[in-house]
Amino acid sequence: MGKYRSSAVKREKPKSQGPHFIWRGLGCLMMIIIPAISIAAGYETVNYGLAHEWTIPYQLLGTPRLPEIIYKSDALWAVFGRITGIQHFYAYAVIGILYMIGLSGFISFIYALVYRMISPSRWGPMDAPPPKFRPKKYTR
Repeated sequence: MGKYRSSAVKREKPKSQGPHFIWRGLGCLMMIIIPAISIAAGYETVNYGLAHEWTIPYQLLGTPRLPEIIYKSDALWAVFGRITGIQHFYAYAVIGILYMIGLSGFISFIYALVYRMISPSRWGPMDAPPPKFRPKKYTR
């Protein structure tokens, strides 16, 4: 028991000032929606590029070849075996990741702009004003 605290008075903890639960749900949905959109856009971009004879590196085309340990293990083959049947898998993956990075960056930029416009004041009413100290120019 502390010197200045009474055990008879129960004090409630202040409510957490974390984000609203809607924003947490929206973030969870975005973690599902952005990769899905990116994969679909990557798939369509590669197919469009192949149809219009874009130059795509030959290393990204064809079916993937997995390491030998995956072919020897039944459990690993059950997990990764389907990937070997996807034609141009590496091209889909690379373009999908590029779309994911671009889309996430765009959404972050829009969020930063909106937050900058409607954000609360940087200094609260209890903050001291910033010092108006101007150092003298140092000369030898």
